[in-house]
Amino acid sequence: MIKPNFIEKLLDGGEVEWKPLGGVFDILAGGDVPKDALSDIKTKEFNIPILSNGIDDKALYGWTNKAKIDNPSLTISARGTIGWTSFREKPFFPIVRLLVLTPKIELNLKYAYHFMKMIENDYKVPEAGIPQLTKPMIKDIELPIPCPENLAKSLQIQTEIVRILDAFSELTAELTAELTARKKQYEYYRDKLLTFGEGEVEWKTLGDVGEFTRGKRFVKTDMLSEGFPCIHYGEMYTHYNIWAEKTKSFVSHDLASKLRVADHGDVVIVAAGETIEDIGKGTAWLGNTGVVIHDACFSYRSSLNPKYVSYFLRTKHFHDQIKKYISSGKISAINANGLSKAKIPIPPLEEQARIVSILDRFDALTSSITEGLPREIELRQKQYEYYRNMLLSFPKEEVEA
Repeated sequence: MIKPNFIEKLLDGGEVEWKPLGGVFDILAGGDVPKDALSDIKTKEFNIPILSNGIDDKALYGWTNKAKIDNPSLTISARGTIGWTSFREKPFFPIVRLLVLTPKIELNLKYAYHFMKMIENDYKVPEAGIPQLTKPMIKDIELPIPCPENLAKSLQIQTEIVRILDAFSELTAELTAELTARKKQYEYYRDKLLTFGEGEVEWKTLGDVGEFTRGKRFVKTDMLSEGFPCIHYGEMYTHYNIWAEKTKSFVSHDLASKLRVADHGDVVIVAAGETIEDIGKGTAWLGNTGVVIHDACFSYRSSLNPKYVSYFLRTKHFHDQIKKYISSGKISAINANGLSKAKIPIPPLEEQARIVSILDRFDALTSSITEGLPREIELRQKQYEYYRNMLLSFPKEEVEA
């Protein structure tokens, strides 16, 4: 355990100077995509990653043959997930909506990285227009530099803080890698359990065994913290999984009376999204009341086990069936007619319940925030954030005094 006076002992009487980022880093905004030297895949010639403002693997836009940034640096997302900070060790080519910070003084870059992660949700961006972060908006943000008058001691302190924080973040990374492996295992067994040999069970179209009802439009400003339960289509990608009995959002009872409601046992299916992979995900609604659904969603009612249907809607086999019915564009979408043509295997209800029971256990291990690896990762992340705040929250007032 790190004691509260750990930093005082580490500083050993030294002071902390808060320096503006503009004085510590060269700050660069990403440019246009190098269209004359661009490849969708990595090749011997095109082996420099082109990075955008996405998170982790989603930041990779393509590959080029010449780096714009050669030295270790930090990147900050200027749009989308504004403020998301990444540590970059290898050369890369940044494009629009990505800010790059390259040190122009000697410091431990990982030290600066941990500090920027601590403040990445604190940026104030204008509400008018498209929210975005710019160079002028971050250049005056201050970074604490311990013992600036003694470079060797300063780097020693920075390195010790990095060593502690890296230990926590590495544990989280290991658990996350384990979770990724478990999820692949879960998806394998889910698809296997929901794949039947020829003649084992009857296959029918979703339209033959159930009925689709499209929701009605409401907007985010209609959504409240209490009232009548509602599901907005955007929440289907970020909040809802196989089943739900409570909602994240609500609408007024007056508005709910004018909208369409899914009942207990219905499956809510999302029908629009930015990519084809977003389409068709289902959540079995098991709440005690009805739930209002957005017009980019359908409710599906059948005599099948609703969780069995929801699990099937997440299989590769189902998505392979509906791909040809999805319209592409800025927003991909599918209608009830397209969904209704997909076939689903129909074993007896007892077998459906058995499959659901097995998959529920897998799902708890890979998705539940109250048990399994997700819970452990959440706890380790909170532990990392607690010690990061303790180690990097130097008192400004005392320094100024």
